Amino acid sequence: MALKALDYDSLNENVKKCQYAVRGELYLRASELQKEGKKIIFTNVGNPHALGQKPLTFPRQVVALCQAPFLLEDPNVGMVFPADAIARAKHYLSLTSGGLGAYSDSRGLPGVRKEVAEFIQRRDGYPSDPELIFLTDGASKGVMQILNCVIRGDGDGILVPVPQYPLYSATISLLGGTLVPYYLDESENWGLDVNNLRQSVAQARSQGISVRAMVIINPGNPTGQCLSEANLREILKFCYNEKLVLLGDEVYQQNIYQDERPFISSKKVLMDMGSPFSKEVQLVSFHTVSKGYWGECGQRGGYFEMTNIPPRVVEEIYKVASIALSPNVSAQIFMGLMVSPPKPGDISYDQFARESKGILESLRRRAKIMTDGFNSCKNVACNFTEGAMYSFPQIRLPAGALQAAKQAGKVPDVFYCLKLLEATGISTVPGSGFGQKEGVFHLRTTILPAEEEMPEIMDSFKKFNDEFMTQYDNNVGYSRM
Repeated sequence: MALKALDYDSLNENVKKCQYAVRGELYLRASELQKEGKKIIFTNVGNPHALGQKPLTFPRQVVALCQAPFLLEDPNVGMVFPADAIARAKHYLSLTSGGLGAYSDSRGLPGVRKEVAEFIQRRDGYPSDPELIFLTDGASKGVMQILNCVIRGDGDGILVPVPQYPLYSATISLLGGTLVPYYLDESENWGLDVNNLRQSVAQARSQGISVRAMVIINPGNPTGQCLSEANLREILKFCYNEKLVLLGDEVYQQNIYQDERPFISSKKVLMDMGSPFSKEVQLVSFHTVSKGYWGECGQRGGYFEMTNIPPRVVEEIYKVASIALSPNVSAQIFMGLMVSPPKPGDISYDQFARESKGILESLRRRAKIMTDGFNSCKNVACNFTEGAMYSFPQIRLPAGALQAAKQAGKVPDVFYCLKLLEATGISTVPGSGFGQKEGVFHLRTTILPAEEEMPEIMDSFKKFNDEFMTQYDNNVGYSRM
């Protein structure tokens, strides 16, 4: 019998190659256990509100009024909503062509793009052009749009850090390109060595691959490190010399948990370098409302800014964006509010500042609790989470565990994470889903569980881990860096 278009054997092979570990085997098993009544702690995905983080009050007030504009006509609206929230809702509604139910420009509302440009200029000290900013349904959609324009076929390679966020490996597979890995150095707090970049590019080119773009994730996901200014300069020089477009995934720029290495944007470093770099290096930078102290993952608001991209290319990227008609309009308003929050003196400022500070300070404490907890466990080593929302501990598995995993037909860190899930309800992602060096194993967990629950979660992890290591330790050896 002839195959139908949606029979498995006739599917697009790129779809079948595509893997996305964050919602893969571990997540599906966790969902099954939850249906069976087991308490599951979903630390597999950076989803703050799902783990109890409260939404910020002011942006929700503004968007609520935009969603229900009839409330603005109610004479009692001022008794429920502060005057600055009412004013901002009227401002955003005036930017639309018919409220939140109408399409916007495919690049997003011009007024919101102007607010994003002003935010970038305040952050970096250099002008930003709203015409080179596209609003998107989360940063992920922007990444996919740009990769779709860069990748022409399997002969095109994209440099991606390993460990990496599987958005990149999955999208590159889906678009039929080739992922060219460059390895971060765990022993140097997940630092980036430009010599390693050169080796990766040389090896890819020797195989006939045209390397066209480089991805950086700063702060890192899953690794949690912050790139230094010196490192960013090296990267930008490398992209200049190799004629690569740099894709700067900077969605965790508000999530910084130490003072020694603050976030600095790729755009600022590039502009500081001056000509010829600032005039020639092609850069696309991404940001979102899903992370930071906002955590509005479900709202799907994001943007990308293009630097040194030729006008005709910008027109083609606009064409790609227009296929989806327009980004989610309420998400665009969230983005406008994120880049232009209440200011000192505004009615809502004190509450907004108190809520924001409380979330970030708690995340900083949780990053330390989790790192210290992992480092207290047998055969576990974890670099400090400098930024982002994740810990990525190395699990040094004894030979007995490697043998048991092989007998079970599982990758060793998948085997470990499934055992952890069954015993404790803690749902993580195995390091193999992000890429790692051969024979080295990790897991990724978010630092997002409620602060008051964190000590109990880490105690539960330690009890499981140490019993697991004792059970499988036959003194033959361990997986190592």
